[in-house]
Amino acid sequence: MKGRTTLWRPWLLLGILTTLLLSCKSASLLTVGEVDAKLTAKTIIKNHYRSQADFKTLSGRMKIEYSDGESAHSFSVSLRMEKDKAIWISAPLGVVKAFITPTRVSFYNKLQNEYFDGDFSYLSGFLGTDLNFEKVQNLLLGQALFDLRDGKYNAGVHGDTYELKPRQDLDLFKIFYLIEPGNFKLSTQQLSQPQKKRLLEIRYKDYQQKGKLLIPNEIGITAIDTNKRNIIALAYRNVELDRPLNFPYEIPKGYDEIVLK
Repeated sequence: MKGRTTLWRPWLLLGILTTLLLSCKSASLLTVGEVDAKLTAKTIIKNHYRSQADFKTLSGRMKIEYSDGESAHSFSVSLRMEKDKAIWISAPLGVVKAFITPTRVSFYNKLQNEYFDGDFSYLSGFLGTDLNFEKVQNLLLGQALFDLRDGKYNAGVHGDTYELKPRQDLDLFKIFYLIEPGNFKLSTQQLSQPQKKRLLEIRYKDYQQKGKLLIPNEIGITAIDTNKRNIIALAYRNVELDRPLNFPYEIPKGYDEIVLK
């Protein structure tokens, strides 16, 4: 079972870390504004939250490319989401399904007759910080992982973006943000634990407009744990907003439970 568990780790990471990062090929690309070096951290943070996504439901298709240095995979899935409540992913013919809520992380594989049904504890351990549905959702929609309004930050200019760093490093890890000047969405956010050689970096190359929603256009995710490196690239298609959705999900009987360690 240990070997199969290793194969499932990309699916868990993808299900949690990549579900909400959206792009739409038909949407118009947003132009990047110019950096104003005089802007304070308070103003940058205020504008960042003004750009926060506002929608009820979202659906579409998502192409995922994944590499761990030893093997590479590419596949497409259907995506359904109700903001703040549920994320549903289904591979063709329902061979693999995932269902994520604020209290539950669950998926199953019909090819191997296996399932996982648990919480965010595995992913929190992997990244070295407590995660929940809200934090993951913020991260994947181009919003800061941590609430910037709860801390004090130093602002600077990094190339053609604003840079925010905490005035005082957090106890267990380091974090910094690069923010676009045109829409005040994230360009990059990075969470690291140098002592444990862990790094999570999310890069948003640009954004597009879909209705009233600003969504990332191209996304790259790098997760490093000591000498292990996972790289994820995303592309989304046929995105629709605020239409009625259902989330059919039931773990088949007789499947073997996957225990992730």
